[in-house]
Amino acid sequence: MPDVIKKDAASIVTKVSDFIWDIPMSYRPGMRVPGRIFVSSKLLQNLEKDTLDQTAGVATLPGIQKYAMAMPDAHSGYGFPIGGVAAFDRDTGIISPGGVGYDINCGVRIIRTDLSIGEVRPRMRELVEQLFHAVPSGVGSKSKLRASDKELTDAFLYGARWAVESGYGVKEDTEHCEENGFMIAADPSKVSDKARKRGKPQFGTLGSGNHFLEVQYVDEVYDEGVAKALGLHKGQVTVMIHCGSRGAGHQICEDHLKTLERAVHKYGIVLPDRQLACAPAESTEGQNYFKAMAAGANYAWANRQVITHWVREVFTKFFGRDADDLGMHLIYDVAHNVAKLEEHTIDGKKKMVYVHRKGATRAFPPGHPDVPSVYRNVGQPVLIPGSMGTPSFVLHGTEKAMELTFGSACHGAGRVSSRSAALKTLNGETIQKELAERGISVMATQPSIIAEEAPSVYKSSEDVVDVVHQLGIARKVVRLMPVGVAKG
Repeated sequence: MPDVIKKDAASIVTKVSDFIWDIPMSYRPGMRVPGRIFVSSKLLQNLEKDTLDQTAGVATLPGIQKYAMAMPDAHSGYGFPIGGVAAFDRDTGIISPGGVGYDINCGVRIIRTDLSIGEVRPRMRELVEQLFHAVPSGVGSKSKLRASDKELTDAFLYGARWAVESGYGVKEDTEHCEENGFMIAADPSKVSDKARKRGKPQFGTLGSGNHFLEVQYVDEVYDEGVAKALGLHKGQVTVMIHCGSRGAGHQICEDHLKTLERAVHKYGIVLPDRQLACAPAESTEGQNYFKAMAAGANYAWANRQVITHWVREVFTKFFGRDADDLGMHLIYDVAHNVAKLEEHTIDGKKKMVYVHRKGATRAFPPGHPDVPSVYRNVGQPVLIPGSMGTPSFVLHGTEKAMELTFGSACHGAGRVSSRSAALKTLNGETIQKELAERGISVMATQPSIIAEEAPSVYKSSEDVVDVVHQLGIARKVVRLMPVGVAKG
């Protein structure tokens, strides 16, 4: 018999193994499948009961397959937990904006360089200042790129491909993006004028919150062979970009949530929480959301591509060498908030399912056709950012992920304290000084941003990554340490 932990939120779950815990179907009326939580005993102690309740709520949705899942960085969100993964049968299941989130295709990309940390560290403060001024950031920040209506439509349609074809990068960049940097399902006609209006001036901006532009270096290599395939080695400088679809994605979510709240009644779907608003996946309302969401995802890929171009420009000017000479190649770009129609083997049969990943990273294995050919022998790169001042990681996907998590892994550190709580107890200027003493230069639009995003308000990225590594759903390749951070 599996043993049940008897304290706090952990009293809800049943231990399956050291890193797998289940919420039984008896926990909440209407659960169609169990909840499955991928955490260590240590991380379980800090897991909010709300996160488990939300996971159980997802388990009540029509057409859900196998389990409602939560990754080791999970915490409560809107409807679905952040760090949630759920797959719904294409014919009998649903699609839900709560399973994607407001920041559609919030994601991460990493650029490698041929620079060593020894070359860069002495000038880091100046480099961060130039990156901070080159890439607009902060709440409501406006881009220096003045996109026309047609360019905005093309970005919604073609994502990073549009950006590259418009001069913001090279063809190799799109080949090193999930989905080659755009989802073909996108239909800009399903994006409201209000969403367009919000997105147009923000195109090419970082935004605020946990988004960042970070200069890092490889301080530990766990798998020499995979690291070599990714072009990474110890002491090498990299750049990580973390941002999403800005106001455009937020408004797309807002617009379609209202429609799907009505669809719930139209299709007779019983929900334990109105935030789980959804519609049958193949219904008109469901497909309209999916097509608009894909457009929002494409906007985010184009956004990160434009920022990549400006980062290369800064490095070129700063070091007096062009981007090719600096070896500034995009390793990979992953989405953290998205729904995809994918084929998975369930109970021995291949099935098309809408996989919702909200605060989760795709982690496809070696040989999978959706992994770029250059990485197909090692599996998809899985990019896990840390919190400001803590390590980030590059991992690679495995066949185990296909068996356990619909090809998914964690996406970051996961908050343990709200932004409002952080502001009450932490001082941004003090944290900035403490990070400077550790050799990490941080620039932000205001000190409060640094307080809100302090390392102490997040779970340990090392603890989170260790769970997915031990489970074998993604395996560690390198660890990256921050040396310069630009934030909104």
